[in-house]
Amino acid sequence: MTESLDRDPVVLLYDVARIMRTNFDQRARARGMTRAQWHILARVERSPGVSQSELAAICEVEPITVARLVDRLEQRGLLERRPDPNDRRIWRLHNLPPARPILDEISAYREELIRDIDAHIGREAREAMVDALTAVRVRMIAASDLGRSVGAIARRRVPRPGSTSEGAGLDPDVASRAATSS
Repeated sequence: MTESLDRDPVVLLYDVARIMRTNFDQRARARGMTRAQWHILARVERSPGVSQSELAAICEVEPITVARLVDRLEQRGLLERRPDPNDRRIWRLHNLPPARPILDEISAYREELIRDIDAHIGREAREAMVDALTAVRVRMIAASDLGRSVGAIARRRVPRPGSTSEGAGLDPDVASRAATSS
């Protein structure tokens, strides 16, 4: 007998993600921004100094897409490009102080979602769900081309012994996922 789509985990994950994206879209639009711009600010906050190409790989979009989003954020005074001290071709991204209220709003919404989840299923169930989803994500990345491309970025950002580079810039979650999948 076929399982109902209401209980299908793939459909449920998709639906929950869609609802969250829609809510983020509405909040970003209220500030005259897009969810993609919020995503860029949040990722740069987690990985100050990330390059545009690294950010494109993390966000799974083309580098030109990130460049255009960064252009708009830079025009609004929320983010800036700084030259890489070791490679003139690379620009490192950094949020500016006017981005703080937006980042605070993003964090507040994330915390609100977590409180809502805890209120409905409890913290223990949420932690078990996070553990299960993390395991699924790691396995899916390892089995896909994404794991290889993210792993290549992580290897480029990991400092070699004796190097002065600290590998700043790559999202720690991505680096750890890439390391486990390589």
